[in-house]
Amino acid sequence: MSCPFPTTEVKAYNKDECKALQFPVGKIEGPMQLRSKRPKMELTLTQPDDWHLHLRDGDLLDAVVSHSASHFRRAIVMPNLKPPIITTTAAAVAYRESILKALPANSNFTPLMTLYLTDMTSPIEIKLARRSGAVFAVKLYPAGATTNSQDGVTDIFGKCLPVLEEMAEENMPLLVHGEVTNPDVDVFDREKVFIETVLQPLVQRLPQLKVVMEHITTIDAVRFVESCKEGFVAATVTPQHLLLNRNALFQGGLQPHSYCLPVLKREIHRQAIVSAVTSGSKRFFLGTDSAPHERRKKECPCGCAGIYNALVALSLYAKVFEEVDALNKLEAFTSFNGSDFYGLPRNTSKIKLIRTPWTVPESFSFSFGDIIPMFAGETLEWQPSFI
Repeated sequence: MSCPFPTTEVKAYNKDECKALQFPVGKIEGPMQLRSKRPKMELTLTQPDDWHLHLRDGDLLDAVVSHSASHFRRAIVMPNLKPPIITTTAAAVAYRESILKALPANSNFTPLMTLYLTDMTSPIEIKLARRSGAVFAVKLYPAGATTNSQDGVTDIFGKCLPVLEEMAEENMPLLVHGEVTNPDVDVFDREKVFIETVLQPLVQRLPQLKVVMEHITTIDAVRFVESCKEGFVAATVTPQHLLLNRNALFQGGLQPHSYCLPVLKREIHRQAIVSAVTSGSKRFFLGTDSAPHERRKKECPCGCAGIYNALVALSLYAKVFEEVDALNKLEAFTSFNGSDFYGLPRNTSKIKLIRTPWTVPESFSFSFGDIIPMFAGETLEWQPSFI
């Protein structure tokens, strides 16, 4: 069979090959019957990177790092730990060492560190970060916007402009959690208002500053990114914001494991993000925002925001691209656009996605408690496998 996709190797299995590989080939009753008639396939992709990842520290780090390391070659690691947060280059280097020690033996996973921007961050720290070889970006959390963001920025124009100017000079990207925290702004409008009042003025004032708008959730964010100069403003996109709308928060009762920040939005926004990501645009790339929390901290009166998707992310991205007949554009999104934006070499290692049903574990149990993955207990069609 000739390959119909220019950038993705595709193999179709016949019935005998499926049996040899133990793929199911029997009749499937009900709504899945039509789907069962499609040929079994595998995609060979350049190994992806995760350009937005939470690994936490301590027991949580030890528990979850292997899931990301098994699928991704590199990851931009977020700095919003519990105190002490990662505000200095020295702290970032020490955190990097903790991650490397927690990795499985023979892992080739590379953590790319970030600094937590505060009102007190200095331009000198940006110089140190750039020269460290370990820090690749600076993260902007508006104070109070999300998990462990209480020490974030209170006034970006009044207190952070010298730092941002130094970042532009040093070609150090600014990673933005794009939400205002004004209590008078509706939670579903926080991203839109942030674009209008902070991000648009910032890009106009510092056009040479590289900006990544993280985990975009709205059509407003899509339009903003597309309106900016390519190569200077980009966006990461999560599996949850591609597959779920805000109805997922309330189906069958309140669903704490579908709660993340920025919060899920209306279906019209989800569709706009899917369209942008699967269009082939270089402005969008993979960032899982995988954010583990122990089950009891999710299922409580004031549950934490965050969805743990490290194990299922590649399966879910493939699902999205397949549903709109865009598998030929999956590799660029997962493996090329992010490294190109950061000015890093593309990976040379490969990974396979095989279309074979597998069931997501209901939970992962550790000495400190359980972590519930995204789509727990559900069957997914694409399974990652190393070559």
